Amino acid sequence: MKGFIAEFKKFIMRGNVIDLAVGVIIGGAFQAIVNSLVNDIISPVLSLATKGINLADKFIVLTTEEVSFATVEAAKEAGYATLSYGSFITAVINFLIMAFVIFLIVKGINKISDLGKKKEEEEPEEPTTKVCPFCKSEISIDAVKCPHCTSDIPEEETDEEKK
Repeated sequence: MKGFIAEFKKFIMRGNVIDLAVGVIIGGAFQAIVNSLVNDIISPVLSLATKGINLADKFIVLTTEEVSFATVEAAKEAGYATLSYGSFITAVINFLIMAFVIFLIVKGINKISDLGKKKEEEEPEEPTTKVCPFCKSEISIDAVKCPHCTSDIPEEETDEEKK
C-alpha cells in the first residue's frame, strides 16, 4: 500500500498535473467572464438588433397538445419537456468566444516562443556544397571527384593547417 501512495504522491507532484489543475481553475473563472460577456453584452445587443428577441427565451414545448408558455421555466413547471434551442445557441456562442480567446492566447505564446527560436536559427549553417576548381560546378562538400568533369578534387586546407 505504501508503494501505491508513494506512486500517487509522485504523480500528483509532477509539474504537468499541477499546471493542468491551475489551467482548469483559471478556465472555470474565465468561463464566468465569457458567460457574462455573452449574457450581459452580446445577447442584449443581439436583442436590440433583432427588435427585442431574447435567445434565452426561445424554446419549443415537446407535446402534441396546443399549449403556450411565456418562459421555459413555466413550461417545465407545468411538467412539459422543452427543446431550449435559444440556450443552446447561447452555449455555442460562449464556446466560440472561448475557443477564439484560447486561440489568441496560444498564438501569442507561440509567437513569443518563436522569437527565441529565430535567434538560434540566425547562426550560419555549415556549407553543404563547394565549387569544383576545374569546371566551376557546384558539388557536395565531401566530394573527392567532380561528378561533372571527373577531376580529382584537392582537399582544402583547414584553418589550422594554413597556420
